[in-house]
Amino acid sequence: MKFDYHTHHERCGHAQDTIEDYIQAAIKNDLQMIGISDHSPFFASEKDMAMPGIAMAKSEFSSYVEEVLKLKEKYRGKIEVLLGVESDFFRDHYPLYKSIYDQYPFDYIIGSVHFSNESNIFDKRRWENVTEEDVRKQKEHYYKLIVESAESGVFDILGHIDAMKGFYPDFTNVHTPEVEKALKRLGEVEATIEINTSGKNKDCGGWYPANDMLEMACHYGVGVTFGSDAHWPTRVGDEFEEVRDTLKEIGFKKWTVFRERKKAFVEL
Repeated sequence: MKFDYHTHHERCGHAQDTIEDYIQAAIKNDLQMIGISDHSPFFASEKDMAMPGIAMAKSEFSSYVEEVLKLKEKYRGKIEVLLGVESDFFRDHYPLYKSIYDQYPFDYIIGSVHFSNESNIFDKRRWENVTEEDVRKQKEHYYKLIVESAESGVFDILGHIDAMKGFYPDFTNVHTPEVEKALKRLGEVEATIEINTSGKNKDCGGWYPANDMLEMACHYGVGVTFGSDAHWPTRVGDEFEEVRDTLKEIGFKKWTVFRERKKAFVEL
């Protein structure tokens, strides 16, 4: 089975084209399953659109769900369209997010830590004039948030779990036991992580997470799924075969897939 659980579209303000364009790209690329997972609104903000160019407005959320559900029916028999969302994790607000998500028929929810120590993980300024110890502390806090997101029970898939390296490749070279402790905990709670191929479009290159983390994930029994994190249709399913082959080499046997918030497994 070839699939892609992580795609965006024009509503978020920093991706191109419509939801239907991504579905048609998936069909062209011989996918059997395509998940639509645009960025959730900032529900805790008083503003309708708290951060233009980052996430959709709160007033757009219902229409987003309705559009995906209509396209799910339109393309039934041609490709399986899944309703998802990529949700930020905020430790103070996740009960609010959960209460909203529970109102809709999602197939899965991706939980991503985009903000750590009150700053976007892709903000290049956070790495100005930092020491190795500064980076280590940032890294440890980031992985504590990832563990908390897994323990929250809100999410089915954990998104790009080493994406903080995106614009600071040396992030990978700063070592802390908190990374392995995090992977061990993810295995204990039977979490699923995505292999996200969008890192090649950042300074770090490569995938999220890197192979050393995938080896730890395999050792601790963490589930894996695939997401291109496509922000333009030509990236749908990008490097799926390469990811599958790498996972087999590492020792993984199965993908984790979701429908109606229920977990299942398919052979790699």
